[in-house]
Amino acid sequence: MIRSLAVTTDFTVHHDVPLRQLDDPKFKWYWVDFHNPSEEEALELKDHFQFHPLAIEDCFYLLQRPKMDHYENVHFFVMHAMNAKTLDAEEVDMFLGSNFIVTFHQHDSREIEDAWCRLSEQENLRSEGHIYAAYLVLDNLVDQYFPSVYQLEDQLDEIENNVHSESIEVLMNDIFEIRSKLLKIRRTIVPMRDLLYRVINTDRIEQFRDHIVFFTDIHDHLLKLSEMIESNRDMTADMRDSYISLNSNRMNTIMKTLTVITTIFMPLTFIAGIYGMNFAHMPELEWHWGYYAILFIMFGIGLGMFAWFWKKGWFK
Repeated sequence: MIRSLAVTTDFTVHHDVPLRQLDDPKFKWYWVDFHNPSEEEALELKDHFQFHPLAIEDCFYLLQRPKMDHYENVHFFVMHAMNAKTLDAEEVDMFLGSNFIVTFHQHDSREIEDAWCRLSEQENLRSEGHIYAAYLVLDNLVDQYFPSVYQLEDQLDEIENNVHSESIEVLMNDIFEIRSKLLKIRRTIVPMRDLLYRVINTDRIEQFRDHIVFFTDIHDHLLKLSEMIESNRDMTADMRDSYISLNSNRMNTIMKTLTVITTIFMPLTFIAGIYGMNFAHMPELEWHWGYYAILFIMFGIGLGMFAWFWKKGWFK
């Protein structure tokens, strides 16, 4: 689908203007949106707009890393939206010319839809020009990162407080899952942060100078998101290390207890083994009080060793 939004010199808006009529002098600037276009519609990128073949190729070979390329009269941006359910990156491409922007995306994009509706309804935004329209698209893309990061942060707080009294094994599974999601989000946010750094420091796009404060604000948001992700990843790492330490300590305690029990039973097993050999000439076997004496000796050895281990602090 191809749709267009054209703004006249008096800042009124016209929708679905044919591509061939967008160069009319009455239009101050325009925005053309390619949403999952057919092969015939996609040819307009080459036939009508005459964009560079490499830029057109990047639109169809997903998923490109966020970047900014400069061609003769057009600047090409690869940006990433985030799927709120899967946290996967979804590519959104944008061409920026002297008086137009062209967006290209294969998936539904509520970020672009929101920017489109705001420009259609608010004249004060249309008067800012096509650079501000590009800002709205970028700002909406970045703003949609926040809910996913906040949601993971809330889940970490629940795990830390253990409000549902889950076992530590269940909590660890949740932590590793959250850590995996944070890594997935980080792969989207960090390249976008680098892209915005290039945008606010480029000298190739003169129109950006009048709107640099807006793009700097987006870069600040991405810096905040990066810090939140790193902080949450550090928290999951601390929880993981605490679990490993606790598990190791518990295992050491179990091994120490088993060692103490085994050590106590070693002399008792030795004594029982000797008198269980049933040789004919064993004087103690015919002693009337022999059985009780051996039991008393074994009990004394076991109790003595237990007291000695207790004094050493092995049971504390």
